[in-house]
Amino acid sequence: MVPNVNTTPVTGRRGVYWQTGLCLLLLAGAGWLLRRHWPTVQHGALRLAAADQGWLLVAALAALGTWVSSALAQQGAVVRRLPGGRLVAAQFAASAANHLLPAGLGSGAVNLRFLMRCGLPAGRGASALAVKAAAGAVARLVLIAALAPVWPGLLRIPHVPAAVPLAVTAAAALLAVLVRARLWARCRGAVAAVSADIRDLHARPVRAAALWGGSVAFAGLHALVLIAVTRAVGLPLSPARVALLYLAASGAAALLPTPGGLGSLDAALALALTASGTPAAAAASAVLGYRLLTMWLPFLPGLVVLGVLIRRRAL
Repeated sequence: MVPNVNTTPVTGRRGVYWQTGLCLLLLAGAGWLLRRHWPTVQHGALRLAAADQGWLLVAALAALGTWVSSALAQQGAVVRRLPGGRLVAAQFAASAANHLLPAGLGSGAVNLRFLMRCGLPAGRGASALAVKAAAGAVARLVLIAALAPVWPGLLRIPHVPAAVPLAVTAAAALLAVLVRARLWARCRGAVAAVSADIRDLHARPVRAAALWGGSVAFAGLHALVLIAVTRAVGLPLSPARVALLYLAASGAAALLPTPGGLGSLDAALALALTASGTPAAAAASAVLGYRLLTMWLPFLPGLVVLGVLIRRRAL
C-alpha cells in the first residue's frame, strides 16, 4: 500500500522559490537602473537635503498616521475587539517585516500571528486579512475614480488592438475551465468564510466604518506624504494631481512582488512624476523623500518593535 504523502508543503516551497527568484530579478533590474541614473539620483538627494523643513514635518506626521489608519482598518475587519496599542505596534512591525519578504508575505505573517494571539483561529485571521486587503483595493479604486475627472487625460491608457483583449479573455476563460475542478473545491470554503465575515462586519456599523474609513485614510495619507514632499522640494504640482499619480503608480507597483515595493514603487513613482512634466532630478528628490519617510527611517525601529512583540509573546 502506497502511503498518502502530503505534497502541499513542497508546493508551497516551490511558490516561495519562484517569488524569491522573481524578486531578486526585479531587485537586480532596480539596481541596474539606479547605477545608470546615479547622477540624477544624487542631484535629487542634494535637493531633498535643502527642502522645506515644515513640509517635511507634515509628511512625517502623515507617515505616522498611515500605521494608525492601517490598525483602524484591521480592527474594522474583525468583529472581536483588539487591543489598540498592540494593534498599532503590530502594524508598525508588519511594515518593517514587509520590506524583508516579497508580495506582502512579511506583513501578512505578522498580522496573522497577532490575530491568532488575540484569540482568532488561523482561518478567521486569514479571512480578516483578506477582507482588509479587499477593502484597501476598493478604497484605492474609489479614490482614483473620484480624482480622475479632475485631471482628464492624466491617466492615459495606451491603445491596443481589439484582438489583444479578446485573446486575453479567451485564454483566461480556458484557464478558468481547466483549473476550476481542482481549485474551486479548495477556494469555495475560503470564499464562503470571507463572505460571511463581510456580512457580519457590515451588520455592525462601527466595524464597517472602521474598515472603510481606515482603508481610505491609509491610501490618502500615503498620498499626503508624497504631496507634502513635493511641496517641500518646490514642485509646482497640485495636490489632487500628485495624489492621482501616487494612487496609479502604487497600484501598478503592487503587481510586482518586491519587498515593500522596493524598486518597483520607486520606478513607478518616478515615471509617473516625469511623465507629468516634472524634471528627472526633482522627481528623484520627491521619490527619495517619500521612501525615506515611509520605508527607510521606520525600518530599523520597526524591526525593534517586531522583536519586542515576539519577546512579549504578542506575536
